[in-house]
Amino acid sequence: MTTDDASTAREGLALSSEGTPHRYLRWRISVGERQGPRRRQWPASQWGSPITQLPRDGEDVFVPDQGSHIGRVMVAARSVGWLRHLLDDPASLLRVRRVTVVVDSWQVPASGWSGRVGPLPHLLSHQIRVPRSGKGKAVIELRLRHPVSLRDAVAAVLPVLSPIRPIPAPASADITAQNVFPAWVGAGPNVTVLTGDLPGNDDIRAHDVLLTTTGVPEPPVEPDLPAETEQSSTAPADLYATVLAADSAGSGAGTRPDTVLVDLERTVVTGRYGPFGPDVSRAELRFGGGSDGRGWRIVGPQGPIWSGRVDRPWLSEDALEALAQLGVVECPTVPARHPMEEAALLVHLAMAGVLLHAPTLPPACRSVLADELADLITAPLPGRAESELEWEVRTVRQRRAALRQHATPFALPKIVSATFPALPALPSVSALLVTKRLEHLPTVIAALEAQTYPNLEIVLCTHGIELPAEYKARLARSHRPIETLAVPAEHGFGEAIGAATAHARGSLVTKIDDDDTYGPEHVWDLVLARHYSGATMVGKGAEFVHLETLDMTVRREAGQVEAFAAVVAGGTMLISRGDLEQVGGWRPVPRSIDRGLIDRVRRAGGLVYRTHPLGYVYHRRSGGHTWDPGLEYFLRGNGMQWSGLPRHSEFGTLAPTGAVLLDALAGSGSVAERAAAEEERPAPVPPGQVQRSAGMTGDSEAPLAQI
Repeated sequence: MTTDDASTAREGLALSSEGTPHRYLRWRISVGERQGPRRRQWPASQWGSPITQLPRDGEDVFVPDQGSHIGRVMVAARSVGWLRHLLDDPASLLRVRRVTVVVDSWQVPASGWSGRVGPLPHLLSHQIRVPRSGKGKAVIELRLRHPVSLRDAVAAVLPVLSPIRPIPAPASADITAQNVFPAWVGAGPNVTVLTGDLPGNDDIRAHDVLLTTTGVPEPPVEPDLPAETEQSSTAPADLYATVLAADSAGSGAGTRPDTVLVDLERTVVTGRYGPFGPDVSRAELRFGGGSDGRGWRIVGPQGPIWSGRVDRPWLSEDALEALAQLGVVECPTVPARHPMEEAALLVHLAMAGVLLHAPTLPPACRSVLADELADLITAPLPGRAESELEWEVRTVRQRRAALRQHATPFALPKIVSATFPALPALPSVSALLVTKRLEHLPTVIAALEAQTYPNLEIVLCTHGIELPAEYKARLARSHRPIETLAVPAEHGFGEAIGAATAHARGSLVTKIDDDDTYGPEHVWDLVLARHYSGATMVGKGAEFVHLETLDMTVRREAGQVEAFAAVVAGGTMLISRGDLEQVGGWRPVPRSIDRGLIDRVRRAGGLVYRTHPLGYVYHRRSGGHTWDPGLEYFLRGNGMQWSGLPRHSEFGTLAPTGAVLLDALAGSGSVAERAAAEEERPAPVPPGQVQRSAGMTGDSEAPLAQI
C-alpha cells in the first residue's frame, strides 16, 4: 500500500471527537533511505494503517498530532544505525503502548554475544527474535501497561541490538532539548527531549543544560511576572542553569552553534583500519548538488563512490562499506555555504578512519573544529618516500583528534565549563602497576607521567620488594597522583593486583606491565575505544614485539584491528571498576591473570575489543614467560623490523632508553622536554634488515638472516 492509500484509510483508523486527541489503532514508520523501486513488504496486520517515511528530506510526511494515542506501532529500519536516527525526529515523542521494531540488516557484534532490553517503565513483556546465523533480520516486540514515548521504547531496544557502554561519571548535568532534535545528544537517562513550553519543578531545578535553536528558552522565561499570570513565575535560576544554541550538527554557548558534536553511540567507527600508504586508493570529496545545494559526493578514478547531504553528515553502514577500500580523501574546496554541516561531514569522515586532506579550510568551517583536528586536516600529507607507518600514524592521529575533541561526552563539558567548572570532563583512570623488578620502574613511571590523558593516577604495588629512598623521593616529585602499597612475596600476582585495584580511585582501571613500552596517547586510545565500541574490556594487540635476545622490534599480525576479539594484550587491558568487580575481579592465581579476567568477562556476557596497535610495544624477554613458542614464532611474516625500539613519538621512544631511565630516576626535566631535544627519528627498514638505534653498538645492522 502506498502513502496515498494509507492517507485514504486514516478516517477509519483515527477515532476522535472535537477537542479530544486522535486515537490510532495502528501506525507504521519506515526508517532508511529508499533504495530502488522495490517497496517494503508489511505484515497483513499493518495493511491500511498510516505510514511515516523517514528521513523526511523536506517532504510532507504524515505524523500523528502530539497528544495522539497510538495503540500499536511498527518501526521498520534498514539497520541499527538508521533506527537510532528515529530518535532525531519529532515522531519519536508520540506515546505508544505496543511496539514492534524490525531491523532488516543486523549482525551480532561478536559470536556468543546477546543483548538485553534496557530499562523501560511499565514494561509487561518483550519478545526478541534474531537470526540463528547471527546475521539477518531482527525483531523485538514490547508490550506496556501504560503508554511511553516511542523515543524511550527505541532507547530500550537499542541495547538488544548493539553493545552500549556509557562514559562513567561521578557527576553530570541533565540535558533538556526544547523544540530541537540534535543528533548528537544521545538517548541516555539524563537526556530529555520535549516540544512546547518548558516545564518547571518545585522541588529541584528542572533543567541543568537547556538546548534550543536560538540559545534562549522558548518562549523566554519572564520571572518578574506576577504569580497569577499564565506565564510561569519560576525564576530562570530555578528552572535551568545554562542555555545553549543547538542544531543537528553541534552546539554553542551563544545564539548559534559554534562546535561540531557527535554521538559516538550512533556513529559507526568500528571495523575499519586502513589501508595506509602512498599508493592506496584515493578519491575526492565534492560539495554541492541537490535543490538546496546541500549535497556532497565522493568521486574516485572510476566515478562516483557515494553521495549524501550535509544536513545528514553521519555515514550509514552502506556508506562505510562503499568507502572501505579508500585510503585518502582529498577535499580541494570547502565552499562554507553551510559551515557547521560541512565541518560535521569532515569530522565523520575522520572518525571513520579515512585519511582526510582539506588544505584550504575556510575560516567559517575551521572555527567550529578543534584546532588539533583542523591542523591535521590541513597539513600536507606524508611524502611518497615516507614509510607506510607514517601514513598509518597520521590517520590514527586524525581519527583520535576527531573522537576526543568532538564526541559529545568529551566536548560538551568544555562548552558548559563556565557554568559547571567543577564537573569532571573525563572519567578518572587508574593505572595498575605491580612490580618486583626495580630496574624497570623508572622507565615505566616516566611513560605513565608522559601520558596526555589528564585524569590519570598511578597505583604502584611492589610485590615482595621495598622501594629504596631515592625511588620514593622521585615518586614524590611526580606531577601525577601516585598511590603506593606493598604486598608480601608469598601472595600471588592475582592477589597483588587485586590489592592495587582496591586502592585505585579511578572509575576505569588499566593494567600496566612494568617491562613494556607505552606511547603518550596509550591511555587516551583505550578510553576512546571503550566508549565507541561499547565493549566491557578494551585493549591493544601485541603487534609490535621487542625481542630482547636480538634487541630487535618486529611487527607481526596479531588478529583483526578495531574489532571485537577473543583476547587482547594483558598489559593494555582497560575495564571499568564496576564491571571488574561485577565479574568477580581478578582471580587469585600466580600467573595468567590476564587470561583469567578475560575469561570471566566473556562468561558474564561481556565483549572484548581490540583497538589499533600504535603506542604499545610488547617486550619478549629471554625468560620468565608462561607461554614460550620460541623466537621463530615472532619472526614469521613480512612485517617491518627495527633494531632496538622503533624511534617514533607515537611510541614515546624518541629519547634513547638510557637517557630516559637516568632522567626519570633523577627527575631532571619532563619527558616531553627531553623528547623535544632529540634528533629526528629514522624510518623503519624493510623486512630482512635491521636499523641502528641511537647509542647502539655491535652488529645490529646485519641482515636478519645473519643474526
